[in-house]
Amino acid sequence: MENVDVFTCEAKGRGLKAVKEFWAGDVIFAERAYAAVVFDSLTHLVCHTCFKRHEKLHRCGQCKFAHYCDRTCQKDAWVNHKNECSAIKRHGKAPNENIRLAARIMWRTEKEGGGLTEGCLVSIDNLQNHVDHFGDEEKKEMRVDLESFLEFWPPDNKQFGMQYISHILGVINCNGFTLSDQRGLQAVGVGIFPNLCLVNHDCWPNCTVIFNNGKIELRALGKISVGEELTVSYVDFLNVSEDRKQQLKKQYYFDCTCEHCQKGIKDDLMLAVKEGNEKPSKEVVKDVIQFSKETLEKIDEARTEGIYHQVVKLCRECLDKQDPVLGDTNLYLLRILSIMSEVLSYLQLFDEAAGYSKRMVDGYMKLYHPNNAQLGMALMRAGVTHWHAGLIEAGHGMICKAYAILLVTHGSTHPITKDLEAMRVQSEMELRMFQENEFMYYKMREAALQNQTIQVMPEPAANEISPGIFQKK
Repeated sequence: MENVDVFTCEAKGRGLKAVKEFWAGDVIFAERAYAAVVFDSLTHLVCHTCFKRHEKLHRCGQCKFAHYCDRTCQKDAWVNHKNECSAIKRHGKAPNENIRLAARIMWRTEKEGGGLTEGCLVSIDNLQNHVDHFGDEEKKEMRVDLESFLEFWPPDNKQFGMQYISHILGVINCNGFTLSDQRGLQAVGVGIFPNLCLVNHDCWPNCTVIFNNGKIELRALGKISVGEELTVSYVDFLNVSEDRKQQLKKQYYFDCTCEHCQKGIKDDLMLAVKEGNEKPSKEVVKDVIQFSKETLEKIDEARTEGIYHQVVKLCRECLDKQDPVLGDTNLYLLRILSIMSEVLSYLQLFDEAAGYSKRMVDGYMKLYHPNNAQLGMALMRAGVTHWHAGLIEAGHGMICKAYAILLVTHGSTHPITKDLEAMRVQSEMELRMFQENEFMYYKMREAALQNQTIQVMPEPAANEISPGIFQKK
């Protein structure tokens, strides 16, 4: 943590600033979790030590709950799992992820104390919990969690007061960081990283956070000068400023005063309508936006039930209404284009999916920060879709752009960047072949595809990585 200093100001409270100059892609600091757990729905699919997905995991022979890649991971986990193991056996079953995470934090606090630990700039005891800002519904949930925790917590361990337990549950509620699997494509768990909690929000940040090989990395998105505050975005930028401010107030209990929110930067693009001689009226735009919102709700239901052909039908109907009215960067148009391209790719209708994905990334590139991780992932998906459709020139271009972004946001050692590098090399080789002899390229491609299963990304599940930083309960 020698690269950063803690500062305090009246408007934001605590924050971190750089003590030396950084450039795009530099790792400012890396941090292991103070405590972390696997999501309830994935406890049998993800290793409880390294958070990697595996088809065959070894189960803990005592509690029958924890799962591990191998004996090495199981041995490494024992320090943190020992108390949890006996508590689960005594309780008869494992509680939910929030209770398990709170218990792991308190077992470590019981062992080491609640003060500063090695490498931490702030103690667990001094993290913000925002319990005083909870609404009635959140207070009700807190009472349920308190009861569940007290039932699970072993009587022979140190007994913490209700106020302290509430503090820990509050910290988890607003500071739990989402952990991803080894490829960074699916959310698999939640952890507490004290140093990361000191990094303040900005809708147009100078840093990004990625989970890589068991640690989070705070990476610079561009040049950062000495003394400059380090910021990350807690929420996805693809919302108008007023909506982002409401989301931040509801979830993190502060009013965003960043430049993009104060000036409404890019709001006009996100709400763009068709330009020309016959500009649509406000009433027509309002009707199309309302129709889009209703359609998105129907799409969510159809995707939950796995009725993907219905999703495609709903998207087509919505696009028919949107295209004559909404601009190319309008949020509601981009959301439908994103869903349409993903689902068509899942159904292996690549030719059609490619067109929608191209429109989507063209809109994203006008809105997102040039080194935004979400933009990089969208370009990667669009590039792969174009490759599957046989559009090698466009596909290679998108894959190269995605690779350049992910080198900054994820680094060269991250598994998804390594996958993308392999795609880049493969598509570059095919592009050369295509440029030399287009007819022969398609003949060889057709022969190759007949002998191997086409690999496509599955339809995004409920645990897909969220563009936001922290895991909200």
